[in-house]
Amino acid sequence: MSTAVWILIIAAILLVVAGAAFVATRSRGRDLELEPTRDERRTGTGTVAPPKPVEEAPASVDTAVPTEADAVPVEIEPAVVEAPPVAEAPPTPMEPLVKPSFFERLGKARTAFSGYLGGLVGRGKLTEDDWEELEEALIQADVGVATSMSLIGDVRDLAKGAGADSGEDILGLLKARMHRELEGKDRSLTLDEGKTNVWLFVGVNGVGKTTTIGKVARRLVDEGHKPLLAAGDTFRAAAAEQLTTWGERAGAEVVRGNEGGDPSAVIFDGVQAAAARGCDVVLADTAGRLHNKTNLMEELSKVRRVAGREPGHVSEVLLVIDATTGQNGMSQAKVFTEAVEVTGVVLTKLDGSAKGGIVFAIESELGIPVKLVGLGEKAGDLVDFDAPAFVDALFE
Repeated sequence: MSTAVWILIIAAILLVVAGAAFVATRSRGRDLELEPTRDERRTGTGTVAPPKPVEEAPASVDTAVPTEADAVPVEIEPAVVEAPPVAEAPPTPMEPLVKPSFFERLGKARTAFSGYLGGLVGRGKLTEDDWEELEEALIQADVGVATSMSLIGDVRDLAKGAGADSGEDILGLLKARMHRELEGKDRSLTLDEGKTNVWLFVGVNGVGKTTTIGKVARRLVDEGHKPLLAAGDTFRAAAAEQLTTWGERAGAEVVRGNEGGDPSAVIFDGVQAAAARGCDVVLADTAGRLHNKTNLMEELSKVRRVAGREPGHVSEVLLVIDATTGQNGMSQAKVFTEAVEVTGVVLTKLDGSAKGGIVFAIESELGIPVKLVGLGEKAGDLVDFDAPAFVDALFE
């Protein structure tokens, strides 16, 4: 390519660059002419039109930008998820009452009794000392002094008439005589039809009155009766709760009052409730009391009178005695009998006593039948007193 051509190309490029620079300069000058000076902006003169005013937003439109602090918490209701219906559990059936054996449960008393009398077995003709030893053995078994002397006197007469003189023969005669001592007693629990019967349970502290009531209630329910339990022991802490628990176990209603309240009022309310609800027997608990406290025994007499007010009908007054107390139970029985006309005895803890002879003392000296005995802890262990089985269990 020749030099002339190169010169023409360079010249063309220069012309293009110069033209572009001229156009840019013109545009810049026009912008400067349109922009007002400082004085013009201060005085409002010049060629530039004032800027358009910014229109205010309507009052109903919130133009503020909300911040995190301005946010109002929105409560969201949790979804309600309904649980599937739970089927009610069937009521727990009560365990059947199983009657215990006198022979099995009176092992402790039998061991003690045979220990007193076992030395006579195998002896020949009894001497006077042997007869005295036999009498002493009965006294140690808590048969009672008067009753022991009466029994031994009768056995000696029988032995003389039958020509029996060996130890084994004498023990056989003694067993037969003790059978007769306990036979012929009315040991039934009275429930007069068509009346609101009241069974009043009395006794000193700690003999098991409340537990006995619960067991009797279970037994009555099993027999088709409708008992109501009256928590008349308003002084012992938790006595009403204990009775309520037994009532729930037995399926029986319970009436209770305020702690420290009048026991007569509670029992009276129980009688009224029983009559209204068609219950045929009220099992009335009472506070344990010392038999040598005159004021307490007078209060018990009042309870007995109130329980017999219409529509109440006191058909049983059951003295609860702990068999392990021995002869002390006799002194209790005497005082309670005078205060409330005891109709029968409930002998608890007989299975744990080595001195079951208290049965003979109660029935012979006081003329009060033993109607129920406790042979264990379960509800079915409170049973009717079976006199023949009792005597046999002591000797066999």
